Amino acid sequence: MIEARAIEEISLGDFVLAGGEIAAMALLEATVRLIPGVLGDHASTQDESFAAGLLEYPHYTRPQLFEDRPIPDVLNGGNHSEITKFRIAQAERLTQECRPDLWTLYEKTKR
Repeated sequence: MIEARAIEEISLGDFVLAGGEIAAMALLEATVRLIPGVLGDHASTQDESFAAGLLEYPHYTRPQLFEDRPIPDVLNGGNHSEITKFRIAQAERLTQECRPDLWTLYEKTKR
């Protein structure tokens, strides 16, 4: 007699795909990147979305002004402590605005 195993359902989100290929690739990408050495620097995963229960903070690049949006002064100041505070505040703001479900969980774990 063959033993039946439970099947675990995994959701990638609330959308419909034409086939399973894209979902399989997303699942592979999310899994394989956790294997040591796959990403060049393991520390690069520490600040990205969901690592601390928050969405990732916005990233800025050159030029200093892009489509009438300046790079925030704090990012040009060189004070790494203030930059870290700014990034955390931005991640918290984005999470609260865009993913209130994650924000609620984050607030519970902060206590």
